[in-house]
Amino acid sequence: MPNTETKRDRFVRIAEARTNKIISMIQLLGNCANPGSYEYTEKDVADIFCAIEKELKIAKIKFNPTEDKTTKFKLGR
Repeated sequence: MPNTETKRDRFVRIAEARTNKIISMIQLLGNCANPGSYEYTEKDVADIFCAIEKELKIAKIKFNPTEDKTTKFKLGR
């Protein structure tokens, strides 16, 4: 049976599933904010969200084909 799924169909299927999984994981992470069950510092929270925001920025850049993804070296003139 030949695969008739288009690239668009495959993208929609996978992107929706992965996005919903990420949202679910973020909601679960939010449960860790309960001080009655967990102990954490402001630095812990900052470190967590810094890591998440860094990866989100990297993923977002990958969707922008006009973004220059390479670092070019130039000597000062």
